[in-house]
Amino acid sequence: MIDHVTSRWGIWILISLRDKELRFFELRESIRGISEKMLAQSLRALVEDGLVWRQVEPTTPPQVTYGLTEFGQDLGEPLDDLFDRITRRLS
Repeated sequence: MIDHVTSRWGIWILISLRDKELRFFELRESIRGISEKMLAQSLRALVEDGLVWRQVEPTTPPQVTYGLTEFGQDLGEPLDDLFDRITRRLS
């Protein structure tokens, strides 16, 4: 689980989902440089770890929405603080 959370894409996924639920394509657009394959793999790992939930709406094509579980939100709070401190220092 630690590897998933601290991976490059795991951190970005948790940060992107901190304020709202996002569909797969919205999540992909919010994370610059991630491929669909890597996003799918990272999301699958975070869902299995219980940090992210996944909801599929039976439409054509299926709409898949992701959000943070209570555990994911709790774990994401320190990441938010770290992310905010880093971005304040960047020009």
